[in-house]
Parts: sequence; C-alpha cells; structure tokens
Amino acid sequence: MPDPKNSGLLYGLDQRIPPLQAFFSASQHVLAGLVGIITPPLLIGTALGLDAWLPYLISMSLLASGIGTFLQSNRVWGIGAGMICMQGTSFAFLGVAISGGLWVKAQGGSPEDIMAMLFGVNFVAALVPVIVSRFIDTLKRVFTPVVTGSVIALIGISLIKVSVINWCGGEKAQDFASLSNLALGALTLGVIVVLSCSGNRWLRLSSVVAGIAAGCIAAALSGKFQVHELGESVFRLPSLFPFGFHFNSTLFIPVVLVSLVCIIEAVGDLTANSLISGKSITDKTFSTRLKGGILADGLSCMIAAMLSAFPNTTFAQNNGVIQMTGVASRFVGRYVGVILILLGLFPPFSEALRQIPTPVLGGATMVMFGCVVTAGIRILSQAPLTRREILIVGLAFSFGLGIESVPASLSHLPPMFENLFGSAATTGGLVAIVLNLLIPGADKPAREEVEQGESAQSL
Repeated sequence: MPDPKNSGLLYGLDQRIPPLQAFFSASQHVLAGLVGIITPPLLIGTALGLDAWLPYLISMSLLASGIGTFLQSNRVWGIGAGMICMQGTSFAFLGVAISGGLWVKAQGGSPEDIMAMLFGVNFVAALVPVIVSRFIDTLKRVFTPVVTGSVIALIGISLIKVSVINWCGGEKAQDFASLSNLALGALTLGVIVVLSCSGNRWLRLSSVVAGIAAGCIAAALSGKFQVHELGESVFRLPSLFPFGFHFNSTLFIPVVLVSLVCIIEAVGDLTANSLISGKSITDKTFSTRLKGGILADGLSCMIAAMLSAFPNTTFAQNNGVIQMTGVASRFVGRYVGVILILLGLFPPFSEALRQIPTPVLGGATMVMFGCVVTAGIRILSQAPLTRREILIVGLAFSFGLGIESVPASLSHLPPMFENLFGSAATTGGLVAIVLNLLIPGADKPAREEVEQGESAQSL
C-alpha cells in the first residue's frame, strides 16, 4: 500500500514490502553502487602491484559492504540509521592508501606487508567515527543544513562527472564518446526515465533493472558486450586479517583526517536520505538516526579492515534510487545487504555484473546522481537563506568546484594535502564549516529583504 503520509512514496520508511518487490528494488540499489564498490580496490591494487590479490580484494569489498548495509538498515542496540544506507568502499581513501602502500613498498615490504599495514591502520582509524558518533548532538552546530546541503549537492555534481565519463565509455576507452557509446547510454537512460514516470508500481520498481537490461541487450546485439570467463573460484570463504596486522603512526594521521572528512559526507548523505524518506531532519529521532548511522559507518570500516577491504562510507547513490522508485522501506536495505554478501561469497556473480558495459552504467547512473544534487538543494531550502547563508553556500561551491575543475591548483602543496582537498565535497564542505563557525548570524532572510524593498518602492 502506498504511504499515505508521503504521497511521493510507494513504501514509507517503516512499511514492509512484499519479497519480490523488495528484491527488485534492492537490485537497483546494488546496480547503482556496484561500480563504486569495486573500483577503489581495483585502482589501489593496480597502483600497488597487488594484481594477484585483486579478485580477493574485490570479493571482500562486496562482503564488507553487504554487512555494513545490513547493519544500517536495522537499529539494533543503537547501531544503524534504520534507513536504506548502502555502504561502499570510499574513494576518499584512494590517495592516502596508495601513498601509504608505496611507502611500505619503498621500505622493502612485500604485497602482504603492504596490506597488513594498510588494513591495520584502517582498523584503528575506524575508531574515529565510532567516537564522533557519541558527540553528534554537540556537533549539530557544525552540521547545519547549509553545510550538509552544500556537501550533498557537491557530491552529486562530482558524481555526474563520473557518470558522463562512463557514458562515453570510460576514461581510457579507445572509442571514447563514440556514437555507439552515447546511444547505449541514451537508450538505458530513456528506458529508466519512461518506466520511473509510469503509474504502474511494478514498472517503477524495476525501472533501473529494465533500463540496464535493455542497454545490455542492445550492446550484445551490436557486439559490444560479451560475458568473458567468470573466474576459477566458485565460493570464497573470508578470514580475519589474513595478511597480519601492522600499524604505523605516520600513516595513521592522514587516514584520520580523511575519516573526519568522510563523516561530514556521511552526515550529508544521512540527512538527504531522511528527507527523501519523508522524515524530519530537525527532531530527536533524526539525531538518533544520525548517531546510529555514523556509529554503523565506523563499525563497517572495522569489519572491512578485518576482512581485508578498504574503508566503507555511506553512499549517496542510493538516495537517487529511493527518489526514482518511491521505495524508502528500510527492509529493502536488508535485501541489499544480503545480495552484496552473496556477491562477495560467490565471485562469479560479481564478475558477471562487473562486465556490464560502461556506457550502460553511465546512462543508468545519470538520473540517480542528478537526484542527489536535488536532495542537496532540498536540504539547503529547509532554512531561510540570509545574506550569510548565501555567502557560505556561494563560497563553498566556488572553492569546491573550482579545485575539482583545476586540480593543478593544489600541485605545489604536500601530497597529503593534495589528496585530502582534491574533491569538491571535501573542500566545499570544509569551507562551509569554517565560514559557518566564523561568520555571525542574525541576518534577515534575503527573500524578506527583497520583499521589503519592493514594498517600500511601491509606497
């Protein structure tokens, strides 16, 4: 039954959903976040010469993401936000992981030594979000709608860039932006948009799956999609710290800084998720959700480190899926978690999904990432915009988008700072936090001032 309190939703946050519909909805969340989960271990593993371990690292990333997502969908013992909060490997840790691994390698460390050090440091750093979650109410002065809205909008804008690159075929594709690639992405996007606008519940629930299926069929007919070998291992059993446990304080400090940045992004994602799910973002229940969500993020990172996966964070992609399908039921999050766990334990399934043509994924994620930007704008509109807020948002966007557009502007900074401030969400979020704390408030809303000026002129 549609949620009567939230007319835009087919299923509200606490409404149970039939198993088949839940599976279709969960599949779309998995497809939307799959590339984001498996790409960081691929990039880090390739850069550090861990090619022999890549299949294992990818499987453990999927398994850790599934466990973290399952934790988030529940609210047991205060752990989890109780929403569809898909956990995935964070791109923010790419720079510090690669530079840390190269440092271990320069000291004569083997691939096993590199992974023992990285996962040991990540395990200890996971205590940061766990500790911060206990003081989230005190930090409400920092995480205002101006800050969280700006961060979410900047994340969405950054993701759109990734989506366009994928639509064109991928960064290093020889046929980048070819007409065939553009057509595949357009077909996928077109099917998703048409079905998501349908009044039929089943068509809306299956819009992303149907769009990707249509894109894959078209790619297969044009000879651009062939499923290759799915690997030798059918089942992969995980083990805890298989490479050992090492720790180094020098590598720990930059990882902690990135962890703090990820907390800012997670607060924005959780705020957007709550808003899209038709729940208040100002009451005590939301504070509880926020505290449980950040705590689950930390525990998810701990689990990831123990399984030999890189740190997790709450993904923004699934907010777009919720908005498109109208399904906010937290019970779908359990299905998402189980699907990801099975993909991690049975590598052939994840390998088959990994071979979906890149232009198809680019077309599918375009509308979802656009919805993430919209969610950020909705958060910003929760409070009246004064001159102060307009200044903060404007500078946050200027610095965030400016540095992401011209990354060479950071080229003379130490590598740690270059990696830390290299994304729009990180730089824009930190600018918004600093200005929000330094600039005094108490202005009248800008809209009120304009109206007063107009009325004075009419007199």
